[in-house]
Amino acid sequence: MPRVCQITGKKTQVGNKVSHANNKTLRRFYPNIHIQKFYLASEKRWITLKLSARGLRTINKIGLEAALLKAAEKGHLERV
Repeated sequence: MPRVCQITGKKTQVGNKVSHANNKTLRRFYPNIHIQKFYLASEKRWITLKLSARGLRTINKIGLEAALLKAAEKGHLERV
């Protein structure tokens, strides 16, 4: 399972780890992904989403259904 937020589309980024001797080796920056259950009132069922802290803030701000519509529109969400 990839580490991708289903609401915002955030995913793993790649960068360099730089030592004191200025040696550069590749490393990964992982998003802050959590698995969270929500109650979808319009369909009267629970859904499980993998989302980042930013995605959770988005849901708190605009609401679950609006966030799901926006994510599906942008292609981040496959099927709910």
